[in-house]
Amino acid sequence: MADLNNRGYAQGRGMAGTSAPAVDEGLRSYMMRVYNYMASGLFITGLAALATFWMSVTTDPSMAVARVGDIMLTNVGYAVFVSPLKWVIILAPLAMVFFLSFRIQKMSVSAAQTAFWAFSLLMGLSLASIFLVYTHNSIARVFFITAISFGALSLWGYTTKRDLSGWGSFLFMGLIGIIVASLVNIFLASSAMQFVISVIGVLVFAGLTAYDTQQIKEMYYEGDSTATAGRKAIMGALRLYLDFINLFMMLLQLFGNRQ
Repeated sequence: MADLNNRGYAQGRGMAGTSAPAVDEGLRSYMMRVYNYMASGLFITGLAALATFWMSVTTDPSMAVARVGDIMLTNVGYAVFVSPLKWVIILAPLAMVFFLSFRIQKMSVSAAQTAFWAFSLLMGLSLASIFLVYTHNSIARVFFITAISFGALSLWGYTTKRDLSGWGSFLFMGLIGIIVASLVNIFLASSAMQFVISVIGVLVFAGLTAYDTQQIKEMYYEGDSTATAGRKAIMGALRLYLDFINLFMMLLQLFGNRQ
């Protein structure tokens, strides 16, 4: 990833013969591309999650092959939520993240786009289970809260003159702590511990939203080729997409109403 990260926005502004308005216009175009990729990924994820849920549940007892509480599942629902296939669906998005992170430099922009959208689709399959756990009204409410919060945090990260690079180590340690605590709580099943994880998670991913936005901005370099700029935009979109999804999940665990 060295080629994607070692040339920053400040370096681009310092190039001889490059005017500030030209660089600013290029930066705005680059950031819009990042946000458009991210928005398309979220749209695909939401559509895939809803479609999976609709195909997974039924009100006809003759079509039901399993139950989750009072919800009757179809064959699709059994495969996605009950059978061992559910672990493949859960882990597949993580595998795609690693694949994109390590392979994107060798991929064409169109291939990277396809991989990002495939990842978004897999994430939608893995998130479909939230419709079994939480009421649909609370999911919609938390989504809009997340969208407003994310927008404000990302805007602040983009516009602030404060250097947020020092947040990186702290936020990374917080992220590792959340992952470890979440794995431990799988076995403990402690509601109090889950509450603490969710609160800390909101703080960490709120910070990451602002931090990643500034880092993505500083990755911009006017002299990049079209392919390099495209790959940077896709990786930036992936970072912000993950911040949004994780912030949404943490807020849902705190404020979502369970079925």
